[in-house]
Amino acid sequence: MTDEELMQAYRDGDAEAFAALYERHKRRILGFLLTRIQDRDEAEDVFQSVFTKLHRSRHRYRPEIPFLPWIFTLVRNTLIDHVRKKETYARHITTSEEAVASHAASNAGADSIHSAIAGLAGLNENQRRTLELRFNQGLTFAEIAVQMQTSADNARQIASRAIRKLRRQIVGKERRHEKS
Repeated sequence: MTDEELMQAYRDGDAEAFAALYERHKRRILGFLLTRIQDRDEAEDVFQSVFTKLHRSRHRYRPEIPFLPWIFTLVRNTLIDHVRKKETYARHITTSEEAVASHAASNAGADSIHSAIAGLAGLNENQRRTLELRFNQGLTFAEIAVQMQTSADNARQIASRAIRKLRRQIVGKERRHEKS
């Protein structure tokens, strides 16, 4: 069967048609993603998203459209969405890191050291370790991911949550200090 016939069969509910399309094109699509992303875990995440989107949009497929350009349009759009999301997240992390560093620099006295230590005590072990690896050892999120046996995105997320938690603690203390 052609790709278009398989896609039409899948659209009509034939799960085996999907399996055939998947087997036929998985190497080509993953290879395409790996040449653009170059991080296997990340490429595989995008790859899974592509097939999830294919599944969700199977009812919109029109058999007069060649399958290969259709699927690669889906791949391209998923890749663009991934890059945009990653860039937005990286900007958020950078802004958060700068805010924490700025606060620490502006309050470099014993009070800020005490509050920083107290703030770190409020973090869980993964959050403390991630921040230590990031700020004390200067590791990238990819390097942190290896150390913590997780993905780079998860390491970023752990750091982001820890920074937000510290920021909330700092803002809360500043507000209490202003009221006194």
